[in-house]
Amino acid sequence: MRKVIVNNIVSIDGYFSDPVGNPMVLNMDEAFNRANLESIEGAAVVLLGRDSFDFFSAYWPFIADAPADPGNPQFDDVNRAISRRYNVVPKTVASDRGPVPADNAWHDATTVVPRADIADWVATARRQDGDGDVVVFASHVLWNALLADGLVDELHLMVSPDAVGTGVPLFTAPARLELMETRRFDGSSNVQLRYRMASRT
Repeated sequence: MRKVIVNNIVSIDGYFSDPVGNPMVLNMDEAFNRANLESIEGAAVVLLGRDSFDFFSAYWPFIADAPADPGNPQFDDVNRAISRRYNVVPKTVASDRGPVPADNAWHDATTVVPRADIADWVATARRQDGDGDVVVFASHVLWNALLADGLVDELHLMVSPDAVGTGVPLFTAPARLELMETRRFDGSSNVQLRYRMASRT
């Protein structure tokens, strides 16, 4: 069976982004990128909300083959590898906004599922055999809904060493988690906490 694995960065005081929804205030450093590459390489399918899909598909498709720029870390080997993997991995988008436009670089590798049907889609995907998992990046509205439905298996939270004071909370409802692993990274103040859902007694 496949697992549903959520990947998110979060401020040390529990926020997904600043008050206007910008997550770039958090420490998205090389360690963050390396962890994301590891996650996407283990994905059979990437599941995204529509806002995250629109943002990612306007950025990631073009990194792999962008002109060399040694002084710009967004074009380093790790980001180029993320771009190449994103471009070929199947993607599912939970959205009621209609199909992905034909001129979107990920059009041919993306399936759109209505939000009312996404829980059934995830439940079916979890029962499938094969290599790789259902991996979610960002999309915190989507995965919070799946969490409430008991459809998330693991949360991999990259804790940024930034207290933003106020913003968009990572969680929208109570959850009980069980710590699986704590990961530190050379040269980074980020810490990744890997959780599974705690059993209810």
